[in-house]
Amino acid sequence: MQERSSVDELAERLRSELNRYSAGGKLPSSRALVEQYRVSPVTVSRALAQLAAEGLVVTRPGAGVFRAVPRTTAAPVGDTSWQEVALSADASTDLVPRSVDASGVLVSLTEPPPEVIEFTGGYLHPSLQPEQALAAALSRAARRPGAWGRPPMEGLTELRSWFARSIGGSVTAAEVLIAAGGQSALTIALRALASPGAPVLVESPTYPGMLAIARAAGLRPVPVPVDPDGVKPELLADAFRATGARVFVCQPLFQNPTGAVLAPQRRGEVLRIAREAGAFVVEDDFVRRLVHADAGELPRPLAAEDADGVVVHVCSLTKATSPSFRVCALAARGPVLERLRAIQVVDTFFVPRPLQEAALELVGSAAWPRHLRAISADLKTRRDAMTTALGLHLPELALPHIPSGGYHLWLRLPDGSGREAALTAAALRAGVAITPGRPYFSAEPPAGHVRLSFAAVAGSGEIAEGVRRLRRAADEVL
Repeated sequence: MQERSSVDELAERLRSELNRYSAGGKLPSSRALVEQYRVSPVTVSRALAQLAAEGLVVTRPGAGVFRAVPRTTAAPVGDTSWQEVALSADASTDLVPRSVDASGVLVSLTEPPPEVIEFTGGYLHPSLQPEQALAAALSRAARRPGAWGRPPMEGLTELRSWFARSIGGSVTAAEVLIAAGGQSALTIALRALASPGAPVLVESPTYPGMLAIARAAGLRPVPVPVDPDGVKPELLADAFRATGARVFVCQPLFQNPTGAVLAPQRRGEVLRIAREAGAFVVEDDFVRRLVHADAGELPRPLAAEDADGVVVHVCSLTKATSPSFRVCALAARGPVLERLRAIQVVDTFFVPRPLQEAALELVGSAAWPRHLRAISADLKTRRDAMTTALGLHLPELALPHIPSGGYHLWLRLPDGSGREAALTAAALRAGVAITPGRPYFSAEPPAGHVRLSFAAVAGSGEIAEGVRRLRRAADEVL
């Protein structure tokens, strides 16, 4: 983090001094810049690369770095109005929509301005990410024999074996594919299991990214309500009978957004109901490695208890590491595995081998269990800080369930307030970004909700300040 800050600072200073040089003029050598600004050669190299990417300087190997010559003529303005016709023609007959609503996903991916506290983030704050361990793993991986060659299309056997052991039960390496992150794996699964126009059962509420995947594939998400014990089996059975669906997507562990864990007595029921319906269960096991320190023993994945190939299992390393470390397992047994593999190969060929090698280096290092223990303790501290602050400043927001894993809380607005959008906007004006609940429902929501993430902020102090700002927003609209 300090190196990154130094690079940004040097790039800003060089940017402000470019007017000292004429267009095409040569800048001081890298050695001179190192001495002048008392920074490392790496910092100089990265700062100059940043300016080159912005088109402000040009690097000429063997000659030096020069101020870029500005364009003398404006680029011609084109006419793209024809695209409105091309993109909408015959759209009413499309089984798979050509336009996709990504707004629910963008909420958790878009970084707010620096002065805004981020309660929307879906990934760990940089201070929680194992940056040193990742850097070391990438360095070691790059030196592995064959690291830059083409990997097996299914993924490296060692990595597939590691994921199989993590899933447990009788799952083997031969039943695991390596995919480029959970979002990609879910996309592959839904395309493999359901045809355009078909219904797909989803938890209600559920992850907006999954709803976007389903709709982009031309599927019809059908909601099945959840409570603090997970999906309700009797309603799941009713939904299968009413729709004829052949797919149910669920998050049995620390469900997003409710934080629910599928109760022991419901686990077997869900598998039995799906098997009797001739349907698949897509198990999105997305935050198993973000367990809190007080969680106790976790239930096994549903895939570990499934001998009949009902479960298609998705689990990723991304949430516990970095948003850019997109390494995921897609596990299934039976004929469906070949269909999953075929779609993955057509879409992405394979996950880059250096990334797979780095994953092996990371999970095999002593730093990996230390990192998991550290984030387990830190997430509990952050969760407790947020629940305490909410109880003190915003008692009117109902918190029906405090999760023991994951990175967020799901709150219900006062009945009859109908002010979800207004609260979200007022919160942003007050300097805190929150996630509205509406995108988490595939049908009409039963009430207004908001989701607050405690993982993407700097720490407990920022959490407390964010809740105080949210109090000011609530005073304005509730």
